[in-house]
Amino acid sequence: CLETHGRFYVDFKEIKMRLPRTFVSFSSTDIHYFRLMQAWKANTKIDFNFTDCQLHTAIQSVNEAYIKRLCRERINMAGTLIVLIGKDTYLKHKFVKWEIEVALEKNCRIIAVNLDGSRQLNPSTCPTFLQDIGAVFIPFSAEIVAYALQYWVKQSSGNWYYTDSIYQQLGY
Repeated sequence: CLETHGRFYVDFKEIKMRLPRTFVSFSSTDIHYFRLMQAWKANTKIDFNFTDCQLHTAIQSVNEAYIKRLCRERINMAGTLIVLIGKDTYLKHKFVKWEIEVALEKNCRIIAVNLDGSRQLNPSTCPTFLQDIGAVFIPFSAEIVAYALQYWVKQSSGNWYYTDSIYQQLGY
């Protein structure tokens, strides 16, 4: 069945079959949120899925060039970058900022997930390097993250968010 979504016709069966290849960027202090996303993915009662392009084991190295090379390979496999925005993300220039830059070079779509529950860009936690790059800003919740993974279209600039009607449709 086809339903309209904006100006486009979307075949929901076809979308469910193609999982977005996704790399998740986060501060090490927020790793438990990434693990929760993996638990959502593993739980058959939660409609949440993506192809995880994350490194599957921790890199046992302090060599920054080596770590970045391995991460670049994984980001290059992805079409989507999810950035988990926590209290100290704005300080993470060595890796989080760099991962965003690599994703932009590759023309990935960017989904910015506010761990504080904000539905829009929160200037007190959002790093400047994540602003005005075409990202959609959403709260950390399985339903809206799954929605963004399915429907967010790459934007070249701006700070985007979903209207209250989308959250209402999702049961918020």
